[in-house]
Amino acid sequence: MAAKAQPVIGPYVSLGVGGTYAQEWNFTNISGAHNAFFPDHSAGSGWGVVGLGSLGYGFGNGFRVEAEGNYRGGMEHRQIYGGMINGLYDFSLSWPVFPYLGVGVGYEETNLGTQTASTTINGTPTTASVGGNKGGLGVQAILGAAYPIASVPGLSVTLEYRFLAVVTGETFGGTVSTPTNVLAFNAKMGNQYNHAGLLGIRYAFGVAAPAPLPAPIATPAPAPSRTYLVFFDWDKADLTDRARQIIADAAQASTHVQTTQIEVDGHADLSGTPQYNQKLSLRRANAVGAELVKDGVPQNIIMIQAFGDTRPLVPTARGVREPQNRRVEIILK
Repeated sequence: MAAKAQPVIGPYVSLGVGGTYAQEWNFTNISGAHNAFFPDHSAGSGWGVVGLGSLGYGFGNGFRVEAEGNYRGGMEHRQIYGGMINGLYDFSLSWPVFPYLGVGVGYEETNLGTQTASTTINGTPTTASVGGNKGGLGVQAILGAAYPIASVPGLSVTLEYRFLAVVTGETFGGTVSTPTNVLAFNAKMGNQYNHAGLLGIRYAFGVAAPAPLPAPIATPAPAPSRTYLVFFDWDKADLTDRARQIIADAAQASTHVQTTQIEVDGHADLSGTPQYNQKLSLRRANAVGAELVKDGVPQNIIMIQAFGDTRPLVPTARGVREPQNRRVEIILK
């Protein structure tokens, strides 16, 4: 069974392998000796293999950054390899998979196998060749989805599509050879476009297995309640109709029992960062306190407190959404 997808929090590593398709490319702006001999030379599209590895960091709010090393080979007359810096955003949906989008920029080296063309000019056999290694600016777009593996906390299987463009137009040196002479020329490569599909794995460090729920313990019938729990939707501080009813019950009860103070304690689950959860729990507590005043409770006996994610009702690992931890406790004292 798969675990529910959660935002990545902290450092992670990822690896991916797959197939790549290089669109047709061409040489333009050929200059130097016999520039008409090797005009706008193009090569066909080709299939190859792709592999990459990344080291990244997730901020717990959907955003993450990573440094990537990549290799593409086996394509039409060339290999491409280099490094990218990527920014990505993970979508938190109620799905068993975790979709994400990203963009990247970096440096990509093109290893061009020697390209040759032969002809006869004015009765003289002539051969032109060009090749070598040149690097330039690479940009990419990323579309992917992660599938968490419940049996190994932090481990996900990923499926990605990546579009890579090398856009600086590297200039390669070449030669034109005759039986009596060798002359040099330069040829500028046009933009290179590459499509890749990858299957991979991603491992986020520091993700612990969810703690088991405590076994129920039989207890005597409780005394009339002096604590009321108000629950919230994920990442929300809005009061539902049920929440307003519970607050109204607490306000009514405060008039029937000896009450000198009402504590309003805000809490959040562990699906966000501690700093964000602290602010969210305060917003929830303020919303409940305002509703109590609306229901007739004097402002001066209400004490607002926010505990963020430090006092979960149900123990969980960091990053896990737990509805019972998204709450405000109203305590009559």
